Amino acid sequence: MEYILNPWPWYISGPLIAFVMALLLYFGKTFGMSSNLRTLCSIGGAGKFANFFKFKWRDQVWNLVVVVGAITGGFIATQYLSNDSITDLNPTTITELQQMGFKAVGSTLVPNEMYNLEAISSVKGLLILIVGGLLVGFGTRYAGGCTSGHAITGLSSLQKPSLIAVIGFFIGGLIMANILLPLIF
Repeated sequence: MEYILNPWPWYISGPLIAFVMALLLYFGKTFGMSSNLRTLCSIGGAGKFANFFKFKWRDQVWNLVVVVGAITGGFIATQYLSNDSITDLNPTTITELQQMGFKAVGSTLVPNEMYNLEAISSVKGLLILIVGGLLVGFGTRYAGGCTSGHAITGLSSLQKPSLIAVIGFFIGGLIMANILLPLIF
């Protein structure tokens, strides 16, 4: 049972993702968190302020199952399927992150220097959240979907625009991790 408490191996998680994708494709549905957010915003009345949110959201209510599943799955994973082992990072990565000011590298899933209450309530932390949120929102809209939608649904259905978007996501991630993050911290 111990091996399941660590990150799930590819031979368990991969087939589960493939099974879910096969079900979605069979029923003519797509997966992506940004479409779920669009549905939630439409239900909340965002269509009064932006035409993007004016659509038949009742046809997309099934998307909310994905949101509930992500929240429920995240809770189950953190409470029952996780252990307190630290993340096994490359020693070079640990050294680089410590040089940027990160203290307990790998001991938490996300660094406290960026995601604790003190960090997000500072001017720098608040600016990072606002600018990052705007860039993610713009990028998601510009790319016609989010990373999960393009990388999981789009690539599994062999869509060329999704391949281009995923390549762009990886290039953006490399630029952020190797150029911008050291400048910010």
